Amino acid sequence: MLPLIGLALEQLVQWKFGTVGGLALLLLVVGFKSKNSTCAGIGAIVLALLAMQPGMG
Repeated sequence: MLPLIGLALEQLVQWKFGTVGGLALLLLVVGFKSKNSTCAGIGAIVLALLAMQPGMG
């Protein structure tokens, strides 16, 4: 069940933010799984910047 939720979340992010959003989500997940705060931080910052773009929403 959990992989299905993860796949749905990834598809939602890619639909809303495009390929860059998908890559940022990938960085975030890989960073958390490998306990690499730099990688997770970069992914989180890119997702936040994409979410704050004018004209989105």
